[in-house]
Parts: sequence; structure tokens; C-alpha cells
Amino acid sequence: MILWIIAAVLAAIILVFTYGPLRRSLVTPHLYALFKRILPAMSDTERDALEAGTTWWDADLFSGRPDWNKFLQIRRPALSVEEQSFMDNEVRQLCEMVDDWEATQVWQGLPAAAWQFARDKGFLGMIIPKMYGGKAFSAYMHSQVVMQLSTRCSALAVQVMVPNSLGPAELLLHYGTDQQKDYYLPRLAKGEEIPCFALTSPYAGSDAAAIPDTGVVCMGRHEGREVLGLRVSWNKRYITLGPIATLLGLAFRVVDPDGLLPVGSTPGITCALIPANHPGVVIGRRHWPLNAVFQNGPTSGKDVFIPMDWIIGGPQKIGKGWRMLMECLAAGRSISLPSASVGTAKLAVRGTSAYCAIRRQFNTAIGKFEGVQEALARMGGNLYMMDAARRLSALAVDLGEKPAVISAIAKYHVTERGRAVVNDGMDILGGKGICMGPSNFLARAYQQIPIAITVEGANILTRCLIIFGQGAIRAHPYVLKEMRSTTESDQRKGLLDFDAAFFGHMRFTCANALRAVWYSLTGGLTASAPDKAPGEMARYYRAVSRLSTCFALMTDMSMFILGGDLKRRERISSRLGDALSMMYLISATLKRYEDEGRQEADAPYVHWSIQDALQKAQLALDGVLQNFPNRFAAAFTRLLVFPFGLPYEAPSDKLGAQVAQAMQTHGDARERLLAGSFLADDLRDPVACGELAFGLLAMVEGIEHRLKPAVKSGKLQPIPQSLPEMERWITDAAAQGVMTPEERRAMSDFARYTDLSVHVDDFPPDLNAAADADQRRRMSAPASPVITPA
Repeated sequence: MILWIIAAVLAAIILVFTYGPLRRSLVTPHLYALFKRILPAMSDTERDALEAGTTWWDADLFSGRPDWNKFLQIRRPALSVEEQSFMDNEVRQLCEMVDDWEATQVWQGLPAAAWQFARDKGFLGMIIPKMYGGKAFSAYMHSQVVMQLSTRCSALAVQVMVPNSLGPAELLLHYGTDQQKDYYLPRLAKGEEIPCFALTSPYAGSDAAAIPDTGVVCMGRHEGREVLGLRVSWNKRYITLGPIATLLGLAFRVVDPDGLLPVGSTPGITCALIPANHPGVVIGRRHWPLNAVFQNGPTSGKDVFIPMDWIIGGPQKIGKGWRMLMECLAAGRSISLPSASVGTAKLAVRGTSAYCAIRRQFNTAIGKFEGVQEALARMGGNLYMMDAARRLSALAVDLGEKPAVISAIAKYHVTERGRAVVNDGMDILGGKGICMGPSNFLARAYQQIPIAITVEGANILTRCLIIFGQGAIRAHPYVLKEMRSTTESDQRKGLLDFDAAFFGHMRFTCANALRAVWYSLTGGLTASAPDKAPGEMARYYRAVSRLSTCFALMTDMSMFILGGDLKRRERISSRLGDALSMMYLISATLKRYEDEGRQEADAPYVHWSIQDALQKAQLALDGVLQNFPNRFAAAFTRLLVFPFGLPYEAPSDKLGAQVAQAMQTHGDARERLLAGSFLADDLRDPVACGELAFGLLAMVEGIEHRLKPAVKSGKLQPIPQSLPEMERWITDAAAQGVMTPEERRAMSDFARYTDLSVHVDDFPPDLNAAADADQRRRMSAPASPVITPA
């Protein structure tokens, strides 16, 4: 009898929850009311941030079942013929016009000729359509340009990057009136206007939604007429190109105390364009960010009157500025800083790997020491993955996406890995790395790498609040639908929408729980992989599929148990964001390997970077479980996802040695790793000297191996290290007839290039202060008048 009662109760419960009309009548209204009560209040700016941009591959990773076949069908990024020509000619010419040491030490800025060349050749209008005189380059091309310029000079990269990123041009393209576009875009494309965008305030940095700068709606005089406008007061800092800008993009908060705006208008954050020479605009002096010399500084204004038609998009865009900024940032953040960081990393890897191969200690190339190889492996593996993420993120923009979550992942993780690459490079270079001078190719990058960490959303903020906080709502298949249902004005529609979303969410969670158990019991071998994945890579696709299921399950567990409190549990949300990020980075790496034709020589980079990321992803999920406040839920979830312990291991020492060896081997694999970076044709450049010596290394090692018997027998002295002794040794070997003229030239050139590569600069006691000042005076003085005889 008891069994029949239990069966009847279970049947009744199943009937209530599975039969839609009955469920919506008896259960859903109570859940709906509870959900509305516990859902934390959301401000307009938070709502705009959540709804800005689009979801893409991040939604697949949130689903627990990524569609790999769909993912690999995405076209590979490529340049057009016109874009490739620009890279081969104009971009290379611009790089040749700039020397990073002179820019930072002598000029404290770019040479005037280089800056004018950039303006004349359209570098500032790469994103502007051709109908307005711009280049209309793709996002991938934009990324390639910034990356290559970053391998030459940070100031050059930044001053080209900013006009093509979040700023007046992009805001005008998406939101400007026809009149604003017709007037400003041609001038911006030609470099006649230098733009900047003023967003950050002293007391509203990362919290840009709390902008204190205000524009009061009022009547005022403009061009001799009484018009409706805004009296704007602002105080901004960290504004790149601000000191040289002719056109100021400004974000401020509109207030309408006298009710002068049309009925229905909603004051709030607004964006406007103001000429820098407009009365009341104050362009401050320069900031000096860690010896970087791109133009950056403050701007301010007090009660500056502007007409309504200076608002980007016109008066109807009042209060829409935050949404505009979030949508544009979702695209720009995918390109600018990830590209610059990859460029810096390629400079570090090129210079350091060559240095390791040619620099000897204890009569052995330092690149053969295991400690150095460990650091080299991190550099090479990180760079391969960074570049893969850069390419995929830029491609997303070219496909029409505004990837809010993916752009945050790219910005945070590519800049952080860039910092790791530069740090490892400095450790390897040792004394050469810490002594400033023209011969040091890495010191300025080491100084300035925190700049990329700080801007476009400080990395701590990006990791703690944006990647998972925004992704959990935007990319999750049900959460945003549930939230939107609670704000639906039609109560019945809201109830129906909530019912579909909530119980869909329940089915989604249960399916992921069952899948997680199955994948755990089978070691992930039953997880999904693309149809044509090569055997050695198929395990990585399956690993990400397994992690995606675990991540989706733990995300739901966290949201169900913590609710609105998850917003304040930043350590938990950060770790969940780390797991999502690692899955995206692995996906990008696998896609790059496929796009480049599964190059076998690149396999060590792929294996190292993916194994490293898999371990980081599982450690992030393990960190959530270790620190989850509900210990029963954490233990139960661990039993589902990691019943036999953590499955993924860090890259082995053997694999690290293979990566280090590949980086020190001349050939196509190394060139693919460094593709798109600038290499000077100038013996004054330490990286160029290192590459020249590196190119001769195989021949030199062959000669040395052949001459070993002569050295052992005493016929030749042991091969020396310093340049003067090496030259004498080469002369002696040639005189004894054991070296051909070609071999003598190769050995001599190798010794000379190596000496230039390992050279460390020295200076007079005043560190050249007087000479640099005199050079600046002479080169900035007006030319003497030409006097002709009467």
C-alpha cells in the first residue's frame, strides 16, 4: 500500500511538472514571484552593458555541447591583395622611419616625418569606408598593422591604434548623423583631424558608468544665435592623443533640471564631438606612462556651451552614450591591445630565441641549458596561443560580431601572457636586459607592459566582473531570457516566457549533470570532437567538450545556490571565468592549427600551449569547488565532474625541450611563429644583428664540428668567445689552410654579428643628458635663411 502511495505521489509530481498547462497554473506563478523577489536590482547602465554586443563561440562553450564541426567551418582570416600590399609597403616604410630608442630617449615622441607619413598614407583612417576617403580595411588587417608596428615602437603602434579603435570615427560610423559623417569622416581619414576620446575621470576610472562630468541642458549663444544646447563641465585624464588632438570626443552625463528636452527624452550618459579649439576647452600637459612616449594627457572644461547637434547621432542620442560605448568597445577591445601585446611578444621571442642560440657560456649555447629551455618553452607556447586568440577574435569582428565576452577574454589573457613572455625574456637576457641603451631590444617593452594590463578595462576588473559576470548572462542559453521575463510589462507573456526559460534551464542542467558523469566515467573519450580531427588533436577537442559540460554544470550550481550573491563572490566568478577563457584559447589554438594545414613542425607549440591551458582550466574549476561556501553542493558536484581526481597534467619537460629547440631552429616553423613582425635591415638594430648571426649558426656549427680534431690535436687553439680573439683564430685557421674563403667570411660575419647582438651600451656620467638636449635644440631649430649675393 505504501509503495502505491509513493508511486501515486511521484506520478502526480511528474504530471504537474511535465504537463505544461497544469505546471503553468500550479507551479510557475509561485516560482515567478520568488524569482522576481530574489533577482538583484539592475541599473540602466548594467542592463546596457549586459545587452551590448553579441555572443558567438562563447555561447557554444557555455552550452556544454560545443559544435566543433560548425566551428571549424568558419573561414580562416586572410588579407586582401590591397591589404597585403599596404603591409608590404606603407607599413614597412613607416616602421623604417622610427627607432624606439630615439623616440623614447631623444624625442619623447614620434619623429614629425613619421607622424606625417602615417597621416598622409591613411593609417588613421583604416576603419573608415572608402566613400569617405578611408581605407575600409578589415578588422584582421587592422590587427596585423597594430601587431607589426608594436614590434618596432610602442608609441607608433598606439598612435595609429587609437584613431581606429574606440573613438570618434567608430562612434560616427555606427551612430553619427549623415551631416556629421559627411563632415568629419573625410577629415579624420586624411589625418586633417586628430581625434581622441575622453572617457576616464579621476574618480570614475574602471567604473566609467559613474561619470561625474555633466552637461546641463540650457539655452545659449552659438555662432551668433540663441540655441538649445548643453553647458558641459568635465575633468578627464589618461586621454591618449589628447595633447595633440584637434577633435575631442567626450562622454558626460546629461541633466535637464528645467525640463527643456522633449517629452520622452531620457537624460543620461551622452557622447559629443567638440573641436579642441572651442572656447573653454582645456588641453592639459602630458602624462608620462612608464617611459612610453605616445601622446597622452588630461583635458578639462568648465561650463563650456555646445549646441545639441554636436551630440554624436544628434539630440535623439541623449542618454544613449553608455550603450554606444559598450557596443563599440566590444569590437575594439578584440583588436587593439591583444594585437599590440602579440607584437611585443613576437619581438621578445625573436630577439631572445636568437640570443639563446648564439650566446655561449661554459662553451655551450645558453639555449641548451634546461633552465633556459623551460623559460623558452613558456615563451613559445604562450605566443602561439596568444596569436591564435588574436586572429580568431579579429575574425569574429569581420564576421559581423560585437563579441563582448570574447573581447574581454582576448584583452585580459593575451595581455597577461604578453607580460609573462616579456618577463621570461628578461630573465634569459640577464645583465643585457637590465642595461638601457639602443642595444637593448626588450627594456622598454618590460617597462611598458603594465600599460596594456591597465587600460580598456583594468585586468583585475575584467577578470573579476566582466568575463564571467557578463558571460554568465549573455552567453548562457537561458539566464538572460529568465531575467527579461521579469521585466515584461505583459504579466501573462512574462509568465509564459519565464516558464519556458526556467524549465528549459532545469532540463539543461540535468542533461549536463548526466553528461558530466558519463564523461567522467569514460575519461572523456565519449565527448564530442569534430568529424575529421587528427588523432593526436582529437583528445583536445574532447577535453574541451568535457570541460564545457563541467563548466556549464558548475555555473548553474553557482547561480542556483548563490543567486544574486554570486555578483559579489568575485573569486568564484573569476575562477569560472578563467575556465571559460582557457576553453576559448584552446579553441583558437586548434583552429589556427587547422587553418595553417596541420603543420607537423608546429605541433610542439600546440601540445604545450593546450596542455598548459587544460591544466589551468581544471585548476580553476577545482578552485571553485575548494572554496564554494556550500560544502555539500561542492562535494556532490566534485563527485559528478572529477570523481577520479584531476585528469589533466602540465606539459612535460620533454615537450618543453622540443618547443625550445623549435624556437632555436632556423626554418618555416619559426617564421610562422614570428609571422607579421618587423625585422629591420640595419646593423644598428640588435634584433637584426641577432637574426643575421642566427642565420649563419648552422654553417658555423658545421665548421666548428669539422675542426674539432684539429683543436684536439693542438693544431688549432680552442675556439675563443670574444671578437678580437675570434678574428685572430679565424686568421690562423685560414693561414693553415683548414678553412675555405667562404667559411672564413661566414665565421667572421658570425663573430661580428654576435658581438653586436650581445653588446651592452655605456654612457658618460650625465647619461648623455647634455648631448640629447643639444640634439633636440639643433634638430628643432628653424633652418637658417639662405643668403644669395646681390
